[in-house]
Amino acid sequence: MVKHLKPAVVLFVIFTVLTGVVYPAVVTGLAQLLFPNQANGSLMTGSSGNTTGSNLIGQPFSNPNHFWGRPSATSPYAYNAGASSGSNLGPTNPALVDAVKARIGTLKAADPDNKAPVPVDLVTASGSGLDPHISPAAADYQINRVAKARHIPLEKLRALVEAHTEARQWGVFGEPRVNVLTLNLALDALR
Repeated sequence: MVKHLKPAVVLFVIFTVLTGVVYPAVVTGLAQLLFPNQANGSLMTGSSGNTTGSNLIGQPFSNPNHFWGRPSATSPYAYNAGASSGSNLGPTNPALVDAVKARIGTLKAADPDNKAPVPVDLVTASGSGLDPHISPAAADYQINRVAKARHIPLEKLRALVEAHTEARQWGVFGEPRVNVLTLNLALDALR
């Protein structure tokens, strides 16, 4: 039995060192060398130089003078990356219907003059509950509210949104999108 146990223990130690130490160290080193921003969480800094968040995770904005992102389905805190998941509520679930109606009410109360239909991504959470992007239509829906709150001309705000609209990846994958955090940081820098 010892004859069979010794090679097993030796292989266990070798593979533990290879896969538990060497491989992670090589991958981390390459990531830091080739993609340092992404390897460190794609962190964003505000005008004061402080870290304000990651451009990969949505942030809770509720002030009328900022663009608002998609609702978060994470709990107990909104945009909690440690609890990433969808709400798992189906379209006929009364809790989802009530939540969507409440979100529409909040948007309408924040901008009562806006009679346009509310874009779906402003009232429904993404699959992860952490989506940092909204559609260009969702950003456009909010332009009047933000322009009034900040006393910025509509044309200037539309140009800012257009400048922060990301195209499809490689021209094929996904849809055009606007990162809410980068847009709001640019908005704050306009002062």
